[in-house]
Amino acid sequence: MSAGLRSGQVAEAAGVNIQTLRYYERRGLLTEPERSSGGHRLYGEDAVTVLRVIKAAQRLGFTLEEVAELLEAGRHRHGRPAAGLQERAAAKLAEVDAKIADLATIRTALASAVEAGCDDLTVCAGSACCPIPFTGLAEENHHAGPRL
Repeated sequence: MSAGLRSGQVAEAAGVNIQTLRYYERRGLLTEPERSSGGHRLYGEDAVTVLRVIKAAQRLGFTLEEVAELLEAGRHRHGRPAAGLQERAAAKLAEVDAKIADLATIRTALASAVEAGCDDLTVCAGSACCPIPFTGLAEENHHAGPRL
């Protein structure tokens, strides 16, 4: 390969640092680039696209492991849509909806506490008129585990 982008050029074009580029390469998210006669990594233009896809998928809540699986499925699709993307996106959407519901509940409780003028958590927790459902929240987190 006589022409290609060097590590710094790829990283800059994709908006990541060189350490991130190398980390993704080690994890197998990026294919190992060819080398120049001087030993420099030379990436194809597709490396920038792959890096942008990885970062976008992470912003959407996918883990690097999930991104790796989706990239691998895409590499072996042979003209078919990436296997699993629809299912994984639907599952991620359900997770986001659950987090939004949790955040709405938290927001309501905090707004009520601010409106009620709560100043001391211990005193407020022992008061029957406390707007923060300490007992309910503690039991919910104990049974379901942390959701945020």
